[in-house]
Amino acid sequence: MAEPPEFSIFTTVCARAWSSPMAAYDNIHSRLVFWLKILLPLLALAILATLFLFSRHLETDGELPFANIDVDELAREQRLTSPEFASVTSDGAAVQMTAASALPSDGNDGAVAKDLVAAIETPTGLRIDLTADEGRIDYSKKRLTLTRNVEIVTSTGYQVLATGLAMALDRTELVSDGAIRATAPFGEIDGGKMELRLGNDEIPTYLLVFNKGVKMIYRPVN
Repeated sequence: MAEPPEFSIFTTVCARAWSSPMAAYDNIHSRLVFWLKILLPLLALAILATLFLFSRHLETDGELPFANIDVDELAREQRLTSPEFASVTSDGAAVQMTAASALPSDGNDGAVAKDLVAAIETPTGLRIDLTADEGRIDYSKKRLTLTRNVEIVTSTGYQVLATGLAMALDRTELVSDGAIRATAPFGEIDGGKMELRLGNDEIPTYLLVFNKGVKMIYRPVN
């Protein structure tokens, strides 16, 4: 059998030695994809490392703003924040009370309130506003006891300062605990005791009484 011409072998070698432009493009693209798969994750890691290195240092030695709060003490005290109380007395007066905070008293028959504000509105239109640094409610006796910087202001123009005050919750009755000093529409009054109570059950009238060594400075209205 005759051997093939030499030019056919030469043609085959040339075809395998030279690649087409499309094959060269595919080769470059494959290499680019290969290196990007390696470089992009490394670049992301470098960025994250830079963020951690240059981030602001968090101070852990300082105390948190609420670090001094005793959670166990709060749970044990059962404190109420901004409590409100409302009732109506037997003579028809509306009583409202609010406080900054309140705690159950010993025996759980009442409560102790801080920064107490109370108001009484009688059926006759008389309004009595009371404030005190502290108040103690006794549910069994239906009584509120105000202490420390007690102030009473009436809609009729009286302002009374007292060291303490007992207020009934089932009827309109206020009794000072000790001496008082009052400013009235007609002057100043000093006395050992003050009472505000219902004067007539059939026709509601309310009496404001000062007694026990009363001294009055009369200042006539011009």
